[in-house]
Formats: sequence, C-alpha cells, structure tokens
Amino acid sequence: MGIKIIATNKKAYHDYFIDEVYEAGLVLTGTEVKSLRLGKVNLKEAFCRIKNGEAFINNMNISPYEQGNRENHDPTRERKLLLHREEIAKLTRKVDERGLTLVPTKIYFKDSRAKLEIGVGRGKKLHDKRETLKEKQHSRETARALRDHAKK
Repeated sequence: MGIKIIATNKKAYHDYFIDEVYEAGLVLTGTEVKSLRLGKVNLKEAFCRIKNGEAFINNMNISPYEQGNRENHDPTRERKLLLHREEIAKLTRKVDERGLTLVPTKIYFKDSRAKLEIGVGRGKKLHDKRETLKEKQHSRETARALRDHAKK
C-alpha cells in the first residue's frame, strides 16, 4: 500500500544534527487515529523520553476529533512508542553516554498503521544553524541559476 506522510518536524532538522533514525509504532485511541488521517497533528514541541525500559512521546498535539463524543482524547497526552527491547536499550545507551537526544522527525501511515520516525540528534549551536541556512540559500540560488540558464 505504501507510505503516506502526515507531518514532518522541520524544527528538528533546524535545531539538531540528526545522526540516525528509528521507526516506532504508536499506541493510539480510535479518535486519535481519525484525527491523524485528517492530518491534524503537530510535532513542533514534541519530544521523546525513555522511562522504565519503555519509550514515550510527550507534547505531540493531536487535535480532538470533531465528530468525537465525550470519550475524545486529551490532545497532548503521553503516548507509548512501540520499539524492540534491543532498540530501546541502544537508544538509552546513546542518550545517557553521549548527551544525544531523541527527536520526533516524521509521522506517517505505513500500510494503514501509524508510525513515528525518531531521530537521534545532537543540538546545533547558533553558528551551525546560520551555516545550514546559508548552504540552503546557496543551493537554491545555484538551482535557480541553472534552471534559468537552461531556458535560454
């Protein structure tokens, strides 16, 4: 069936150097899945945490489902992530030893199952962010120049 991307976290790539990515399943309620299908999710303020050998995502805002009843979900509740035990152990070692952090980068449906892409990231300094913006602008300008040159 394929992959349908719902939301990406552009702020994560702006604020962190993402070294590795992991795919995790999500434990969701029915109204949360319906809101995700409508694309009503925000990953900007979200962060991942490992507690007692289990991975969780906090502050991921899934808007309440409009046709939902009183059983509707809390928009920013803590949600459990589904990862293998070995992956959780590996992530725990990386976060504890090297001062890395777990950042949600993308949420998508893969074969009708909601998945979250978690990046293991190192924080960028201000000068790194500026450098990244300069590189983006430079590549945009060269692409534009090449495109204009090809038209002539």
